[in-house]
Amino acid sequence: MAVHSLVKDRIQRLKELYDRLCAGKESLLTLMDETELPENVYNSNAIENSTLTLKETEQILLDLEVSRRVTVREVFEAKNLGRVISYKRNTSQTEELSIERILFLHKMLLSGINDEIAGRFRKENEYVRVGMFIAPPPEHIQLRMNELLIAYTSDVSSYFLEKIAKFHLEFETIHPFNDGNGRLGRVLINYQLLRLGFPRIIIRQKEKHIYYRGFEIYRNNKKTTVMDHVLALALTESLHKRITYVQGKSIVPLSEYVRRKQMKAPAVFNAARRQTIPAFREKGVWKIGLD
Repeated sequence: MAVHSLVKDRIQRLKELYDRLCAGKESLLTLMDETELPENVYNSNAIENSTLTLKETEQILLDLEVSRRVTVREVFEAKNLGRVISYKRNTSQTEELSIERILFLHKMLLSGINDEIAGRFRKENEYVRVGMFIAPPPEHIQLRMNELLIAYTSDVSSYFLEKIAKFHLEFETIHPFNDGNGRLGRVLINYQLLRLGFPRIIIRQKEKHIYYRGFEIYRNNKKTTVMDHVLALALTESLHKRITYVQGKSIVPLSEYVRRKQMKAPAVFNAARRQTIPAFREKGVWKIGLD
C-alpha cells in the first residue's frame, strides 16, 4: 500500500501552513537548521555504528574538546557530514541532483577519511555486502545510477514521498560507493526534500530497526511501504516543529503538557509517535507548543 490518503492530506495541509507562515522567516528557519545540525549528524552516524554521543557530536562540530578519547575517523565523520548537510542547504535550490553532484557530495563526506575512494564509484574488483546480499558488481554501477536518476526525474505521477523512498531504497541497494553509502543516502533524501520546498528530516538511530526493515521488505518483494511510512512520519514531525516555532508558541516538554492538561501519558505519547498531534523531538525529548 502506498502512502495513505489521510497522511497525504495531513502533509499537504501542513505544507500549506508552513509556506504561509514561513514567508519572510528565512533567518529563523536557518537558525533552526543550524541548531538541529548536531542531532542530524549524530543520528545518521549512529545508524552506522558511530560511538559518539549527541553531546560529543555537538562538541566536535563546535571545535570543542571532547572529554574522552575518540577516534580520528569519528571526528572526521562528524565534521564532514556537518559540512555536507550545511552545504546542501545552500545548493539544493539551484542545482538539480545529478551523478556529478552525488560524486561531489561523497568526496566531501569521505575527505580525510579515505581519499583514495572519496568521490568515485566502486571500480573493478571492489565488491561490498549490503546486509546479507552482495551489491551489484562495479561494472553495473554507472548504468544503474543513470537509470535511477532518470526514473526519479521522469516520474511525474507518483507521490513525492513514494518517489524519494524508492530512490533511497534503490540507491542503497546499488551501494555505489565503497563507504559512506548510508550517510550519503540520507543526505540525498534531504536534498530532494529541500528542492521541493520541504524542511530537512531526521531518521533517528532509536528507530533504525524500522528503517532497516524497510530495506528488507524492499529487497524481498520490491515494496516501499515501510520506507514510505518512515519518511512520512519524519517529515510530519519536521513540519510540526518548524510551524510551532514560527508561530511563536511557548514550547514545553510533552510530559509537562500531559501534567498540565491532566491527560493520560501513554495515549499522548503514542499520538506523538504517530504524529497525530503537533509534537516533535529535540535532543530526544518530545515537546509541544502550548495553545
